[in-house]
Amino acid sequence: MPSALVVDSLIGPLRLESADSVALTAIRFDGRSRSEDPVDAAAEVLREAAAQLASYFAGTLRVFDLPLAPRGTEFQQSVWRELAEIPYGTTVTYGELAVRLGLSVSASRAIGSANGANPIPIVLPCHRVIGADGTLTGYAGGLARKQALLHLEGVATERDQLELF
Repeated sequence: MPSALVVDSLIGPLRLESADSVALTAIRFDGRSRSEDPVDAAAEVLREAAAQLASYFAGTLRVFDLPLAPRGTEFQQSVWRELAEIPYGTTVTYGELAVRLGLSVSASRAIGSANGANPIPIVLPCHRVIGADGTLTGYAGGLARKQALLHLEGVATERDQLELF
């Protein structure tokens, strides 16, 4: 049975979703409940996801341990699996991610597209992927959220330098 739970976070309300009450299938930045949301918002997987996210935002959790079921193409799934391997507090470029997947750096755009389609941001840390020149580029939740997540993890960004002037 599909279920959803809206939780507050450092970057605004997040809507957690599970299609089967067994695995997390989505985290949405809009954070709004929808009229079609079933009453089963208390699915164990959503309560556990909410607890782990709260610990992450409190700075006490660095690795999520949740059952995940993101829906996407096989290529997208391969990119999302690789996202899960990027350590807390580090960044990689789209080109580096392509190379990790056995592709050429020229596949950066395809990697970016798959990254942008990631249905479980934060847990599958697409915010840790940056442009080749170190800039923050493309984030479904907006660059301010991406920067906030990186700051939470202790990563300085090029935007920090711009804000000094």
